[in-house]
Amino acid sequence: MARALLASFADSLSLTDPDAPLTPGQWRVEILSGLTVALALVPEAVAFAFVAGVEPLVGLYAAFIVGLITAVFGGRPGMISGATGALAVVMVSLVALHGVEYLFATVVLMGLIQIVVGVMRWGKFIRLVPHPVMLGFVNGLAIVIFLAQLGQFQVPGSAESAGHGMANGQWLSGAPLYLMLALVALTMAIIWVMPKITNAVPAPLAGIGIVAAIVIGFGLDVPLVGDLASIEGGLPAFHIPMVPLTWETLEIILPYALILAAIGLIESLLTLNLVGEMTGKRGGASQECLAQGAANTVTGFFGGMGGCAMIGQSMINVKSGGRTRVAGIAAALFLLAFILFASGLIEQIPLAALVGVMFMVVIGTFAWNSLRILRKVPRTDAFVTILVTVVTVATDLATAVVVGVIVSALAYAWSNATRIHAIKRESRTSAGAQVYEIQGPLFFGSSDGFLEIFDIANDPDVVIVDFANSRVADQSALQAIEALAQRYEDAGKEIQLRHLSRDCHKLLAKAGHLMVDSDDDPDYALAVDYSVKTGIIGGH
Repeated sequence: MARALLASFADSLSLTDPDAPLTPGQWRVEILSGLTVALALVPEAVAFAFVAGVEPLVGLYAAFIVGLITAVFGGRPGMISGATGALAVVMVSLVALHGVEYLFATVVLMGLIQIVVGVMRWGKFIRLVPHPVMLGFVNGLAIVIFLAQLGQFQVPGSAESAGHGMANGQWLSGAPLYLMLALVALTMAIIWVMPKITNAVPAPLAGIGIVAAIVIGFGLDVPLVGDLASIEGGLPAFHIPMVPLTWETLEIILPYALILAAIGLIESLLTLNLVGEMTGKRGGASQECLAQGAANTVTGFFGGMGGCAMIGQSMINVKSGGRTRVAGIAAALFLLAFILFASGLIEQIPLAALVGVMFMVVIGTFAWNSLRILRKVPRTDAFVTILVTVVTVATDLATAVVVGVIVSALAYAWSNATRIHAIKRESRTSAGAQVYEIQGPLFFGSSDGFLEIFDIANDPDVVIVDFANSRVADQSALQAIEALAQRYEDAGKEIQLRHLSRDCHKLLAKAGHLMVDSDDDPDYALAVDYSVKTGIIGGH
């Protein structure tokens, strides 16, 4: 298993498809797309660092390291990872109680847990997430991205002093607010119009560049990236988390590491599926788990706050033309270059331009068609979509997805539980016998309904139960068959079980006092029936 994953890692090191190498024009698109993503990453990483209660460079280093490693080794070329708000809101209590060194240790352990998930190939279970949950995930994150941008409409410095980076600050008003709104609208208009004129430059990059030129050229007094914090710094240095290697330390960091690993993988794998739908790619879940784990393990040893896939930046990349690993690698390297060499220039970019880009991401990310189809899909699906959206906004992504999957599973179980019934007829082969043709699956949810089907008191002396159109699924179903046979035996009547598969015979044989005929036909080529003489006979 591990060897196969390493082989897939080796194959992933090719930046492009060997059968379709990039042309010079495509290289330009990929690199410019990476530059656009890097510019959008700066305020996000700084803001999420404030949310987690750490220095801005801790968020920027995480965005660089996680972004670079996942771009090279990740399961989906074109996907962007970095420091995210979903993880930051969990980290803040850890940092407040125990300090940033415990955060670094937690990030290392988080990465190791994600590596284990990748090696065990548990990422494949993301396919159990139903489509309504995916719609709720997309819509909820779109709303979260929108709400996160509202913090940029606060007076610079007030949000940071509020302690959450984007809440409880003093809002802009009057002329500064109107100017900010005008620049946001201008950025959005440029992004909308630019593709109709030329595709030489990604539309978001054009919007940022034009609005920045207007602000700098006219000396407009608007909030800038530098007003959030300085992004100047050096190369991230190797740093072993300064925490005592004791059982008490593990007790502190393990719960946080498990939660962060789960949130990071869920968001990453759902984003992987979303990007896959847009790019026509499939697979890569286990590889993405390994890449996320390796990235966070390394990040924890280099003073970063950890991270996961970023749906907003991934949408910017894909819609700007980024389809290969080149764009993700370029984004990470551009971000490092900003920190090392171009902090002064990047800090002059108006926040309004970046807010405009993210607002367009919100419009493009939100599944607007889900509003149209809510009345057409089953009520349960519509409820799950709305529920996951609300829970994502109110709590966090992992909670929302778990809640959505549980509700969907319960709804599915209930639907199947109510489907079980029987068609009653007289036997064509056994004179005077009553046949019950079971329709629907027999499992824990339908076992009580199964027993209610039969009229033991009024049935004839011979009863045939035909499972040709049913499926016995679990231990509760086996117990229901045992209970039914016992009731008929107590009534002095004979029950015959037909069309039972060999695998169910084995289950029934393990369940107790059963007489199982080993000559059953597993392919259902013949209608085989067995009579209960002593104990119970059957299986499915």
